[in-house]
Amino acid sequence: LKGVPRTRVYRIVRKGEVRVNKKRIRADYRLELNDVVRIPPVRVAQQEAPVRPNDSVIAQLEKSVLYEDDLLLVINKPSGLAVHGGSGLAYGVIEALRQLRPKNRTLELVHRLDRDTSGCLVIAKRRSMLRHLHNQLQQKEKVEKLYHALVVGKWPVRKQLVNAPLLKNVLQSGERMVRVHVDGKKSRTAFRVLDRFPNMTLVEAYPITGRTHQIRVHCLHGGHPIAGDEKYGMDGDNQTQKQFGLNRLFLHAASIEFDTLDGQRLKVEAPLPDDLAEVLSALQGLDAGSKD
Repeated sequence: LKGVPRTRVYRIVRKGEVRVNKKRIRADYRLELNDVVRIPPVRVAQQEAPVRPNDSVIAQLEKSVLYEDDLLLVINKPSGLAVHGGSGLAYGVIEALRQLRPKNRTLELVHRLDRDTSGCLVIAKRRSMLRHLHNQLQQKEKVEKLYHALVVGKWPVRKQLVNAPLLKNVLQSGERMVRVHVDGKKSRTAFRVLDRFPNMTLVEAYPITGRTHQIRVHCLHGGHPIAGDEKYGMDGDNQTQKQFGLNRLFLHAASIEFDTLDGQRLKVEAPLPDDLAEVLSALQGLDAGSKD
């Protein structure tokens, strides 16, 4: 099914449209000798010439490389750039990188970051590395991701874990919204206070599970939405934070750690972007007596 979006392929398997021996099968079913496989007819859209990213995006990505070897690439993804195209976007990080690195024909996203989130993003150059890292992500504790988030209010030191199931909804507009709900998927995030400012707290977040918008919704559920969050935050808070130069979501993937194919442990760190560092500097300049 070359040319068919991968999400479409996943969907036809998930919906049971692929049959083996006239029966529905799970995606993890292993084919056996003499199995009869039925694949539904799928229309392959004619591919248009890829849109070339503008020069500013190219310059950003060229400067964003944190680590690279023959098997993988780790970049410090800029905020405002989606990880892939679609939903009205002509291109994202992965499409831009494929054009910048035409010799690397198998570049694939290992995981995702929200469009407004900056920080560590891992791209595999080989299928073997992609499978290796996906296996570690499924085991959860094998891959450690740490995020830095500036949240509204005074985050209690004792609140070290938010354990709340998350349910994902898709609105008619196509926008994804996530909320805490008893019917949602099990979700856990560990938190640690890093610094305090007047009515703001810088926290470190460690997502134990990996759900859509998990850190953002868990911060909201804990009573402290992330600063600059236009989807889950309060408009009044967001307007106030603009006075300190914050014009986007203050959520940054600060580091990621995993095992390489040769069994070595690799940790890559992404420095805080200048715009977020300037926000912290502005907050530090406020009345020190307001800090705890």
